[in-house]
Amino acid sequence: MKQDTQKQTIAPEPTNTGVTKLSLPRTIHLVPLDCVDGFEIRPGFYEINGATAIPGGVNFTVYSRGATSIELLLFRRMEDEPFAVIPFPAHYRIGNVYSMIVFKLSIEEFEYAYRVDGPYDPEKGLIFDKNRYLLDPYAKAVTGQSQWGVSAPWGQHYRARVVKDDFDWGDMASPLLPVEDLIIYELHVRGYTKHDSSGVFHPGTFDGLMEKLPYLLELGVNVVELMPIFEFDEMQDYREIDGEKLYNYWGYNTVSFFSPNTSYTASTEYNREGNELKNLIRIFNQHGIEVFLDVVFNHTAEGNENGPFFSFKGFDNNIYYMLTPDGKYYNFSGCGNSLNCNHPVVHQMILDCLRYWTITYRVNGFRFDLASILGRDEYGAPMNEPPLLQSLAFDPILGNVKLIAEAWDAAGLYQVGTFPAWNRWAEWNGKYRDDLRRYLKGDDGMAQAAAMRIAGSKDLYNTNNRKNASVNFITCHDGFTLYDLYSYNEKHNQKNGWDNTDGANDNASWNCGAEGETGSVLINGLRHRMMRNAFAILMCSRGIPMFLAGDEFCNTQFGNNNAYCQDNITSWLNWNLLKENQDMFRFFQYMIRFRKEHRILRANISDGACGFPDTSFHGVTPWHSQFAGHEHYVGILFAGQEKNKPPQIVYVASNAYWEELDVRLPHLPADMHWELAADTWEAEQRTNIFTENTFTIQARSVMVWAAKER
Repeated sequence: MKQDTQKQTIAPEPTNTGVTKLSLPRTIHLVPLDCVDGFEIRPGFYEINGATAIPGGVNFTVYSRGATSIELLLFRRMEDEPFAVIPFPAHYRIGNVYSMIVFKLSIEEFEYAYRVDGPYDPEKGLIFDKNRYLLDPYAKAVTGQSQWGVSAPWGQHYRARVVKDDFDWGDMASPLLPVEDLIIYELHVRGYTKHDSSGVFHPGTFDGLMEKLPYLLELGVNVVELMPIFEFDEMQDYREIDGEKLYNYWGYNTVSFFSPNTSYTASTEYNREGNELKNLIRIFNQHGIEVFLDVVFNHTAEGNENGPFFSFKGFDNNIYYMLTPDGKYYNFSGCGNSLNCNHPVVHQMILDCLRYWTITYRVNGFRFDLASILGRDEYGAPMNEPPLLQSLAFDPILGNVKLIAEAWDAAGLYQVGTFPAWNRWAEWNGKYRDDLRRYLKGDDGMAQAAAMRIAGSKDLYNTNNRKNASVNFITCHDGFTLYDLYSYNEKHNQKNGWDNTDGANDNASWNCGAEGETGSVLINGLRHRMMRNAFAILMCSRGIPMFLAGDEFCNTQFGNNNAYCQDNITSWLNWNLLKENQDMFRFFQYMIRFRKEHRILRANISDGACGFPDTSFHGVTPWHSQFAGHEHYVGILFAGQEKNKPPQIVYVASNAYWEELDVRLPHLPADMHWELAADTWEAEQRTNIFTENTFTIQARSVMVWAAKER
């Protein structure tokens, strides 16, 4: 190693006063360059993590507390061995940060990785290995992953590319939808359009999803929540069972937090990775649809001590992961390891990551998988005020971003209603799902719990003054589809290869009289009515509704309630079912529109209206809040009035009993009458004016009434 320029000295210059002052020489090289392996280098920008193109070269910044040295490796595309190895000079390290600018390096001409040397003492969590190629934790694109189902030629030696961020957002602004107005549609990017029936030009990709924008607008949802799109390795745990290829299809095994999954693009985006996703977000936002990402910060794809070793383990294993006293991995995620989220270094990386996706991709919201792990300390104990969660709640860049927690983890920590929130976080309300499933299928004693959930789970959130905290759902990716919920009593996961031992056993499902597909008109009619019941209740519940893509046209997973590995017709949406079940699609459309037209279902807009309180519970006889008269019936009345607008009064009647019931409606003022807005007994909905206060609700059905001025 040599320097191209001589180090300059500054000589003191005497003054007439006798005081010595310093003067600069006429010419001075403030930035001496080193030369290594044919490349000119100099110390870089220490506060810019990752690899960043700058005028004349590339800035590489990486950090490790335990490392004794780090080398930068440069590769040509598809070549196994590096064409250059550039050690970070010792004087390029400040604190635990190594930073270097490499000049005359074109981003199109190389890929990169690191080698890190340091102590090896597994019981202390130190497992440095100078022979391993390591992926930059701040990599903006991962190579070798662009073709689904094909391992990179160099195995799990992931490499990164430098991304040119030149996407033109124009004058696009985020829709900034009020939280109370959100209707979330959860989908898997690949599975949404991969089936031939999707009819798109680019199946299984971001572009394929964008081709479905007219459909989403027709359906009426205003948020799409994408299951993991961070770079993951679908080949991890790849197996073949009875000739069927099983992948890590869902993607809950993050390889790189800052990189989009390049196998979800319609074309290869060398050094412009992410542009297709950015275009999707831009177009969706322009049409009033926000895009949320399902993010996985609770663990990584490196697994436990028997898992792969490609990034975090090699930089600072004992910092990135929660370790037991003997150096093993705590496994609160059920996936082998748990990210040490509240360590300051990991905390900062997660914050940097979310800021990056918010600024660079304009993401509108994040749903955090197994978010309770984000509130544990380095020993796994739950914290009262976790620093990470507090930082995310108050970070200025994230100020308009929606934050949603899956408020539990795989180790039994369940925080629904108690997740540390600072009135900023919403939660997947697992109690809503469980209580409504049991009530709707007719379990005894569930009416009061169901009523509480429909009214906004005030028992969980009002005590903490948390508004719009409940994300209500009956189905999601994890579990039965809505059609399967009423077609199967038991899970049928044999094709997953675990002898049907995987997946939840307590699904609160009901097959309506036959397990799986049947030709019975009676049973199929009941199943469809049960689906309409569930969706009508969901759209008439206070909180943020979310449902699983395909539920609107009876998509099935054939009884598989844990289809994480099924990259096939089990998980792909079969769009032929949309043609077969147009009546169900129209019902979903109708109820979404009804919700949008009645703000009283979404929020408390006043203290009530026409003498009614904001919410009130009723049995088959009005004002029997203890549900006297029948334990399988729930009546809920919502009432309110916005300034200078007519009052809004909606009565939701649900009968989970197997026989019809006679019900009395609350009396309205003389200048108003009830209109029947929805009746799940019938597939097609039509508004009927009702002049009486007594009605008959059919067995296992839901009716929705709206008060109108005469």
